[in-house]
Amino acid sequence: DIVKSTLEQALDQDITQAAGLLRLHFHDCFVQGCDGSLLLTGSASNPSEQEAQPNLSLRARALQIIDEIKTAVEASCSGVVTCADVLALAARDSVAKAGGPKYPVPLGRRDSLDFASESVVLANIPTPTSNLTQLMSIFGPKGFSLTDMVALSGGHTIGIAHCNSFDNRLYNTSTGEAIVDPTLENSFASNLYSICPAVNDTVNTADLDVLTPNYFDNSYYVNVQRNQALFTSDQSLYTDSTDSGDIVDSFASKKTVFFKKFVLGMVKMGQLEVLTGSEGEIRSKCSVPNPTSSSYEEVIEPIVSTGKRSRSGHVHSEL
Repeated sequence: DIVKSTLEQALDQDITQAAGLLRLHFHDCFVQGCDGSLLLTGSASNPSEQEAQPNLSLRARALQIIDEIKTAVEASCSGVVTCADVLALAARDSVAKAGGPKYPVPLGRRDSLDFASESVVLANIPTPTSNLTQLMSIFGPKGFSLTDMVALSGGHTIGIAHCNSFDNRLYNTSTGEAIVDPTLENSFASNLYSICPAVNDTVNTADLDVLTPNYFDNSYYVNVQRNQALFTSDQSLYTDSTDSGDIVDSFASKKTVFFKKFVLGMVKMGQLEVLTGSEGEIRSKCSVPNPTSSSYEEVIEPIVSTGKRSRSGHVHSEL
């Protein structure tokens, strides 16, 4: 209830943040599991996941909303709810607030003590320029079927994208010369050229769903059918395989079918490589590990050398 009420206050002010919160959950879970590692901040010498190229466009306001939710939860029940669980709940409630399906979220995830390197992020987050084969090379090993992948892609029914994430369909990205992507519908392409007048535009944005950009429905799949999808990865669902194309058709024709498969995919995603039991920790602040966590032991051990040690030599503290 605390997560939902705090989130709804934020989304009542700006419903577009629903897409940003859903994306945070996806980018967290696909990189070393749903452990809140995405929320950790790094340093100049040790950059965090947020500094990796696929995460540079994450919404600052979405991250702030997670902090606001965590603060509210801590005020009521300190040290009980993890940042990873807050992320999962916020994504679920964002989808519902935007008009999408409600679904159960199993809880009990623990927060990681550290974050992944940029190379790990790059290997696990699909790019907007990915084709169907490349998408499944990431989704498949994580246990997702083709149907799961197409359903989770439907998260693009809300949100925006910067021009440089899809300008490969408008320009030769080496020369800047305009090109014609045969899988782009003409009027849609013309509109994109007006939004993105030059290659590598990192300022201007376009809606991922031209029909209902802030409403969670199945119109994304209608866009894909019409060659009006923004990313190469979106359009590849229809152009690269008849099997995935058939799934797109089924989701476009019946919203209830899409919602059912999306829920199954989200519940599965929310349980990727989770930390449980005594693994990880329950962070008191989402952006930093707790001071007593193992990543700090080298610093604090000389100071607390009189503390009780395990056979491994580590100091044990009561939390």
